[in-house]
Amino acid sequence: MAQGMGGGMTDAHASPLKLFNSLTRSLEEFQPVHPGEARVYSCGPTVYNYPHIGNMRAYVFADTLGRTLSYKGYKLTHVINITDVGHLTDDADAGEDKLEKAAAERAQSIWDIARHYTEAYWADIKALNIRQPAHWSIATDYVPAMIDFAKTIADKHCYELDGGLYFDTTTVADYGRLARHGTDEGESRIDPVDGKRHPADFAIWRKTPAGETRQMEWDSPWGRGAPGWHLECSVMSEALLGFPFDIHTGGIDHREIHHPNEIAQNQAHSCSTDSGARMWMHNNFLVERSGKMSKSSGEFLRVQLLIDKGYHPLAYRLMCLQAHYRSELEFSWEGLGAALTRLKRLVMAAAPVRDAEATEPADRRLTDLLAKFDAAMSDDLNTAVALTLLEEAAAMKKVDAGQKHAALAAMDAVLGLDLLTIERADLRVRPKTAAIGEEDIEAILTRRKEARDAKDFAASDALRDELIAAGVEVMDGDPLGWDWRLSN
Repeated sequence: MAQGMGGGMTDAHASPLKLFNSLTRSLEEFQPVHPGEARVYSCGPTVYNYPHIGNMRAYVFADTLGRTLSYKGYKLTHVINITDVGHLTDDADAGEDKLEKAAAERAQSIWDIARHYTEAYWADIKALNIRQPAHWSIATDYVPAMIDFAKTIADKHCYELDGGLYFDTTTVADYGRLARHGTDEGESRIDPVDGKRHPADFAIWRKTPAGETRQMEWDSPWGRGAPGWHLECSVMSEALLGFPFDIHTGGIDHREIHHPNEIAQNQAHSCSTDSGARMWMHNNFLVERSGKMSKSSGEFLRVQLLIDKGYHPLAYRLMCLQAHYRSELEFSWEGLGAALTRLKRLVMAAAPVRDAEATEPADRRLTDLLAKFDAAMSDDLNTAVALTLLEEAAAMKKVDAGQKHAALAAMDAVLGLDLLTIERADLRVRPKTAAIGEEDIEAILTRRKEARDAKDFAASDALRDELIAAGVEVMDGDPLGWDWRLSN
């Protein structure tokens, strides 16, 4: 399945799409391998636990990239993998398999663990209005292909240790150039491991230790065991997108170990210096000062926690779009609340034209805004500027309602805020733990409005106190109109 989306721009306003390639550390014009197509692979989650909101920033970024490629007229094929085997607790091939460890700790089947957290991840994808990719590639479905891939590179590029088959990173040209290993710009250091020829060498296949049995293990020429984490992405991207393909995305942490190892495998397999993808793109970290981002912190920050505290998940999507994907983004509850208010303003501005159809020729002011919007998104996905242009279009007066609807729809198709579908009432803060229902709140508010209209301020204050006692904040001073929200 390939993805498509109606545009909203004209050829005269189409700016060349320029994206930052981490491999060259420079902006490059997007030139597809296959004319008219865009083939994109995104590193997906390791499904041993719930993803936190920092993890999900990577998929908001990848979705924004995909939506932009569709907007620009490319036939998009997007692949996201699900890692259900092979990822160790240390990205540099040390520690236990994350899934095996989680299954042992919880006394559950590793398959049940993987299924539960995959479904939780998919729920977050849906909540954040992230489009479904063309393929969800599940690592365990490709183990035979991984073994075949490893066979083709084993003789020239690998060596065996007691622990399995390892890749010799000195056998490929310029290993680590993505991470800038060996330069002052290099961000990562890999500790030496006994038995490796070189510290950066990594596992292609890990043997099951003698006397142990893993829940996930397969026979191979190098003993019974499981594939290395880095192998799966090389195999699945080639199988589903072909080599070379256009863009590989992931979090900036993947730039240091995982993606350089993928590139090394791709070079070995293709007997060339080809990295597999023409462009490698990485989003920066989400920073949270309290330490609640860590999965070891108990109630760590995840999309469902935002929802449970009453925040619409698209407020978090908008929060991500307010910063450039290559910039660090700091999370705070205050910042999320401000993003929610900004989203509320946009939804209210879009509401009057939600069902409108164009009755007049295109308004030059709107076409100029669309051109600026296209230029912003074509400038390495400058969503911060694009959001201001969306707001400018939403606030425009004395313009045909249908034309305004079309402009907002075109912009929102790229930003994914669902402006023409959600209602302002959907954006009220309603914590899961609230002891009072929405119907009861509205009934009390109706009585309070009647009391205020009758200038019975004593009754009005009493009803307000009743709401406060139930955890409802009546927002009389709300700049967007009289509203309410429930306390966390």
